[in-house]
Parts: sequence; C-alpha cells; structure tokens
Amino acid sequence: QVQLVESGGGSVQAGGSLRLSCVASGYSFNMACMVWFRQAPGKEREAVAGIDSDGTTNYADSVKDRFTISKDNAQNTLYLQMNSLKPEDTAMYYCAIELVAFCAGGFFRGVKAMDYWGKGTLVTVSS
Repeated sequence: QVQLVESGGGSVQAGGSLRLSCVASGYSFNMACMVWFRQAPGKEREAVAGIDSDGTTNYADSVKDRFTISKDNAQNTLYLQMNSLKPEDTAMYYCAIELVAFCAGGFFRGVKAMDYWGKGTLVTVSS
C-alpha cells in the first residue's frame, strides 16, 4: 500500500524558512516522478517543484530561486526547502507521485498525472 506522509509545515513570518518532508512507502522509491503541489484557499492546486529519476528538477516561476526540491533515496524521503517565504506562499502543500519506471518531466504533467497523494501539510506565512 502506497503511503505518502508530509510534515514540516507551520507558521512563519515573511522572509523565513521551512523544510517540508514527505516520507514514502509501499513502492520502489526511484520508480516515480515526485512532485510538490500546493493549494491556497479558493485557488486551484498547482505544481510547485518536481524531481525526475535522474535528479533533474523543475520549479514554478513563482518559487524559482527560493525553493529547492531534493530526495534522499536511502531514507525514502522527499524534501522541499523553502526560503524567503512570502505571504502568497500560504497554502496546503502536498506530496504526490506518478508511478513510472523512469521519470522525465513529471512536473509538467500536472495534477491529473499523479497516482498517489499525501494528506498535506499547512504552511502559513504572515507579513
């Protein structure tokens, strides 16, 4: 049974940092596209950052140069380091995977391509 469990959310002031974690289980960790999404109240869920099988990373323009996605294969854990946080980063953040033998460009395939989702972790940034 595939499980994705996010943690690390919280409340911070603008300019602060948080690191989100997503512990994965129930599948072969490398055989998936892994993407962080977020959804703010009243808005659609959007891809924030994705990482491919070869380590290639992709980011939404709104977070480029502030957020960094990474993964630890030994710990089956996906991370999202978020720096220079802004109030507009306030959202529920979700870890999601698309099960594939080799991932390329999963970030660009969006919500409908994802096979499994975590329950999310809330990030609140105050001004």
